Amino acid sequence: MPAEPPIRIATRGSPLALAQAETVAALCRAAFPRLRFELKIIRTTGDKLQKATLARTGEGVPKGLFTKELEVALLRGQADLAVHSLKDLPTELPAGLTLGAVLKRADPGDVLVYRSEALARQTHVVAGAQARDWEPSTRPRRGFPPHLRLADLPAGAVVATSSPRRREQLLALRADLHVREIRGNVGTRLQKLAERAELDALLLAAAGLERLGMKIGEDGTLSCPVLDSASISAPPAVPDGLLAVRLPVEEILPAVGQAAIGVEIRAGDTRLEAICARLNHHDTFQCVSAERAFLRAMGGGCQAPVAALARVVEGQIRLRGISFRSGAARRGEVRGDLKQPVALGEALAEQLQ
Repeated sequence: MPAEPPIRIATRGSPLALAQAETVAALCRAAFPRLRFELKIIRTTGDKLQKATLARTGEGVPKGLFTKELEVALLRGQADLAVHSLKDLPTELPAGLTLGAVLKRADPGDVLVYRSEALARQTHVVAGAQARDWEPSTRPRRGFPPHLRLADLPAGAVVATSSPRRREQLLALRADLHVREIRGNVGTRLQKLAERAELDALLLAAAGLERLGMKIGEDGTLSCPVLDSASISAPPAVPDGLLAVRLPVEEILPAVGQAAIGVEIRAGDTRLEAICARLNHHDTFQCVSAERAFLRAMGGGCQAPVAALARVVEGQIRLRGISFRSGAARRGEVRGDLKQPVALGEALAEQLQ
């Protein structure tokens, strides 16, 4: 008899997307050792635009640009599962597709990355000769001690992020800070921070750093141990001399779905539903369902200036949110039945609109 065809897992080709897809593939192979699973790398419109138009204009990324091509592959039968960073997946899915599973959520918070004082004092070696890192007309690179907090940044410090949600919360906490747009994958952003004197710090998702194999040491250093050579994803290099500190979610709420990996499938495909049933983490699925219902009711996409985080507390969902859609920050919190996440998300949206 001919061998059963492999189950194809669609993913973007960035190091983070590949690391997430490999996680899903490993779980699938462990749960279904007799089935074959393979990755299918697809370049999305968002990947193409991020280094071109969007990088030049500073515009936000329209919803669906990092997921559309993966969804087309599912609908055409060219792939069977699509792996997404759930924060990038629009709340309205195309007809014929459904969110089949959500893996157990990692740390949903953000990390503040910045230069150490030692790195700030260093000079580059150019063609065998020492050269200053900055031109005389610009300021030198600044460095800071370990375990820095947002409150410790000097007045006028420049923090880089591509997220409106992070920008608005930063400025609500510290109106004296300057927020600079930044693009590129994690490795590119870290390199820009290390080299560019006009940037003092950078905000990134903790889960993304962890999935790329990066670690924050007890002394605050950010490093990336070598990944298993069997992995097809290559971790980005971490420039020497960068420090990092986790920010409490009470200080900056994460994006809807942040740190959760979603698996999208064709609706009604019983074989794929059976696979997803083994992958799904029930409490995480219910929590992100509440967050996504909130975002949908607020009328926003992944670039909307809103944030929310749901957690299971004593058998109930506790959902907190913040919105800057009307300008000033509006905050709210609701608690409710674990079995009614959509109604809970809609209730929070009604509070904040």
